[in-house]
Amino acid sequence: QVQFVESGGGLVQPGGSLRLSCAASGFTFSSYAMSWYRQAPGEERELVATISAPSNTNYADSVKGRFTISRDNAKNTVYLQMNSLKPDDTAVYYCRRRNSVDNWGQGTQVTVSS
Repeated sequence: QVQFVESGGGLVQPGGSLRLSCAASGFTFSSYAMSWYRQAPGEERELVATISAPSNTNYADSVKGRFTISRDNAKNTVYLQMNSLKPDDTAVYYCRRRNSVDNWGQGTQVTVSS
């Protein structure tokens, strides 16, 4: 079945960096656009970044210029490089196929705090 395993989160100070990874399985990874989402406490889940099958990228305005999404089709993995982190980036981060109804993974917690 389709499965996503996110990792790489943690506690970081404002201005710091983290690299998230998402290992996908159960489908032909290279054929699908992949997205990162995040959900902060008390907020709805929001789309952060998308990478298409040919690796075109799109970002939410709130992360543009700070976050970079990439993919490694040989490893069935999508990444999110997060730089210049802000407290507002604190959330649980998830990945999933774009515009899908796949089950969510467990996510990875990112906390930005001094």
